[in-house]
Amino acid sequence: MTDAREATTMDAQIGERIRRERLAQGVSQERLAEALGITFQQIQKYEKGVNRVAASRLYDIAAALKAPIKRFLPDPRGVQ
Repeated sequence: MTDAREATTMDAQIGERIRRERLAQGVSQERLAEALGITFQQIQKYEKGVNRVAASRLYDIAAALKAPIKRFLPDPRGVQ
């Protein structure tokens, strides 16, 4: 049985979208982490899909990057 807290393919997709948006804005992992009050290592884990991003944390990331939260969410129908 798998642990419901384990990262999934969707978590990796969300992490990739966070990374893409962060880089598009020229924001370092360190700067984003500082804005969120976490370590840059945690940002790395989110972006690599190693750790799941809680909904509240995703909201904070979207706010810090001044981007709509839906930008980070994969289309539930699988259409990119």
